[in-house]
Amino acid sequence: MATVSPQSPLRSSIKFLQTPTQHAWIEQALANLDEVLLDHSHCERKAAGVALNLMFRYPSNEPLIDALTAIAKEELEHFEQVNQILRERGVALRPLAASPYGAGLKAQVRRQEPERYLDSLLVAALIEARSHERLGLLADHCPDEKLSRFYRALMASEARHYGAYWVLATESYDRETVNQRLEELAAVESDLLAELYPAPRIHS
Repeated sequence: MATVSPQSPLRSSIKFLQTPTQHAWIEQALANLDEVLLDHSHCERKAAGVALNLMFRYPSNEPLIDALTAIAKEELEHFEQVNQILRERGVALRPLAASPYGAGLKAQVRRQEPERYLDSLLVAALIEARSHERLGLLADHCPDEKLSRFYRALMASEARHYGAYWVLATESYDRETVNQRLEELAAVESDLLAELYPAPRIHS
């Protein structure tokens, strides 16, 4: 099993995230690459679903439709790519118990508009930002060169995704409102990751 020294630096902080991923997560992920890949497949499918759901909820918002159509397509391409790797590794698709991360963030989304729209965009941005950070860590530390290259290839798209959600938020709300709410949600996001989930997950 590959290991990461507690003294070895993790990737520098990603915009929007208040705390970096802990070393214990990368150790857990490297020890369970097949399950992490399986969870990654679920994450890509869910990310496409988030984009599609927002398009259905706000069908007259042309900037959102344009941005999220591209994101949904890319997430589904990644879903297909991860599934191909799983097939090559002999890993069958199956359900996985979810960590509290996604549900915990979604619980913070306020139910009334216009707050619901802002929160939905910022929660999506935070999830994409954390994905960007963690895929980068896997790219840096994964002993399997093919997987390392794969994760590195996905990083740019994850950065574009969280940037797109951020831009959509700033186009509809003043920057102070966006920054204040993002800080509140980012604090929750960090708290949700403070205790490592016992099963290996992309967001655990």
